[in-house]
Amino acid sequence: MRRVRLEKAQTGVVVARAIHTLDGVILLPAGSRLTQEHKEKLRNHGITEIYIEDSYSEGLSIPELIKEEVITDVKAQVKKLMTSPSIKVSVDAKKVGQIVETLISKILENDHIVATLCDVRSIDEYTFSHSVNVSVISLVTGIGVGLKGNDLKELGIGALLHDIGKLMVDEAILQKPTTLLSIEYEEVKKHTWYGYDLLKNSGGFSQVACDIALSHHERLDGSGYPKKLRSNDIHLHARIVAIADVYDALTTDRVYRKKMMPHDVLDYMLSLGGKHFDKNLLDVFVRHIAYYPVGTAVILNSGEKGLVSAYNPYFPHRPVVRVVIDENGHTLKRYREVDLSQKLEYRVVSIWDI
Repeated sequence: MRRVRLEKAQTGVVVARAIHTLDGVILLPAGSRLTQEHKEKLRNHGITEIYIEDSYSEGLSIPELIKEEVITDVKAQVKKLMTSPSIKVSVDAKKVGQIVETLISKILENDHIVATLCDVRSIDEYTFSHSVNVSVISLVTGIGVGLKGNDLKELGIGALLHDIGKLMVDEAILQKPTTLLSIEYEEVKKHTWYGYDLLKNSGGFSQVACDIALSHHERLDGSGYPKKLRSNDIHLHARIVAIADVYDALTTDRVYRKKMMPHDVLDYMLSLGGKHFDKNLLDVFVRHIAYYPVGTAVILNSGEKGLVSAYNPYFPHRPVVRVVIDENGHTLKRYREVDLSQKLEYRVVSIWDI
């Protein structure tokens, strides 16, 4: 199994995972043979990627931090919560707490906590998927720095609701496919205060959760907003959510830009360690995020091509690669696996766009 862009998927290929909306509508069942009509239908629903089975990825299993059916159900609950008629007046703190408790319990079931977010997302349902993904990534990072109990739960709640204030921003501005005007950007920035006020007025939310909504766009060097806070003046939890927020946003397709590859995003974020992001938190975050997720098609410095078959958490740049094409461009009759953490003469030099 591997993940491919819909535009790259060949007709006739087997769809490895069912594709559905957060309302429970099955757009394409697992096991289907992809047709041009299917591709058009998925495209119309804002789906940009799918999972497929082919000869290169046969037998490859994509690890799940949280089972697909669980994460889909959580996102459906978040969508219901955020589209309720009363959401701009009051947020159900009890329901949010239950959702976060579910996420925490599922994450802690894992022996090795590495966040690989495997769901196929619709651009149209970005808000709900982003909220849940940021909560999951924040919780994984929080666990990595030793947060437990109520501290961890408050992190998850604040992360889940970090962008709640965007419900008060004009949708036309949020979905604008071109560069925002200065006045439009200033309106978007107000979502931090909108979210803070909404959570404060809802009751049942801690000051920490409110502060996350307010401060997740603050940056260590004071270049963020809305208060231009610096360094430790930014709450630890907000510093964690800032990292998770940027990572998920940049690795997701939007109406105004295509996503970046995880390793490119991680390199970019690491370059901002100590400037925009807390370097110590970044180091923990990187240890718990797959630099090259399983199924990523890569090119080695030897000229050989293959798919990542396993990650090495202590050597994120050096995954295990299933080599399927030799340096002369010939498909191997039988693939071989190279562990780049053991074979130091090998390294990933590029992504293979297949």
